[in-house]
Amino acid sequence: MCRSPLHPLLAALPKCEHHLHIEGSLSPTLLFTLAAKNSIPLPSTPAYASPADLVAAYDGFTSLDSFLSYYYAGMSVLIHASDFERLAFEYFKKAHSDGVVHAEISFDPQAHTTRGVPYSTVVSGFTAACRRAERELGISTVLILCLLRHLPVADSERMFSEALSNNDFANGTLSGLGLDSTEIDHPPELYKEVYASAKRAGIRRTAHAGEEGPVEYIASAVHNLDVSRIDHGIRLVDSDSLVDEVVEKKILMTLCPLSNVRLKCARDIREVPVRQFLDKGVRFSINSDDPAYFGGYVLDNYCAVQEAFSLSVEEWRTIASASVEGSWCGEERKHEIQGKIDAVLGT
Repeated sequence: MCRSPLHPLLAALPKCEHHLHIEGSLSPTLLFTLAAKNSIPLPSTPAYASPADLVAAYDGFTSLDSFLSYYYAGMSVLIHASDFERLAFEYFKKAHSDGVVHAEISFDPQAHTTRGVPYSTVVSGFTAACRRAERELGISTVLILCLLRHLPVADSERMFSEALSNNDFANGTLSGLGLDSTEIDHPPELYKEVYASAKRAGIRRTAHAGEEGPVEYIASAVHNLDVSRIDHGIRLVDSDSLVDEVVEKKILMTLCPLSNVRLKCARDIREVPVRQFLDKGVRFSINSDDPAYFGGYVLDNYCAVQEAFSLSVEEWRTIASASVEGSWCGEERKHEIQGKIDAVLGT
């Protein structure tokens, strides 16, 4: 628990989470449980000797790629639809305890299909968990299909085409398209044609940019992919003109403070551009990214931000309201969530 006098308010504040890789919520305990259930051998390294050893190994991340090696190894234990449902619902239960009322979760289908798990298995498991979260916890949910930029672009095109042919975007199973994985040397413009197809189909679009990559990657995502959201975007402050454009277009940045520090994109939470964004009018939300790997879920990130910046209640109102406005849910649900926020913060 954070030491701020505002902690009770932060804990009670209704939250929207927009940047959550559901495979990144795979706890070491669940990882070992599913490995045993599905007879999946884990790497024969000291890090995988026990769940506690794995947690300790996560403290040694030095970059995005150093994390991704563990991230993809962990996914190997996910085989059946019930595994994906269990994974996601465990996240939803934790998110609910942190005050999340709306969750937009990203998933990486290519990481599963490339090892022989059918796309339909992945989607059915996650969809079942979303329905349970809505029914049992009152959390509204959105599923975002993310393309893996370390794989050939053609592979991403095939993945997007499969989702389209299944009508998963048209029937509401999926609500958006994203782009993640290794950022350096994989600029957004490589995916211009895929994103153009998504735009023509009326699909909402986001992309990771400006995490490890330069501000030019953010500009490319805005100009070449025509996104309404940027995941991370901490390098936005390197371009005043792009800041002005992002503010004018009301593009949401989905900040992940604990992730940025754990992966050495920032030396300290105080280097995450929370203060600059507030001062310049950049809309942003605060998120947990891959919480099982980065040492904190969404409330932990809220607390870390408060301890670093000593924000006022009104500044938290600005953040919370921007999170609602930038969410990919209907206007009625937005109005309902905003009402819950006003009830906590006062009007």
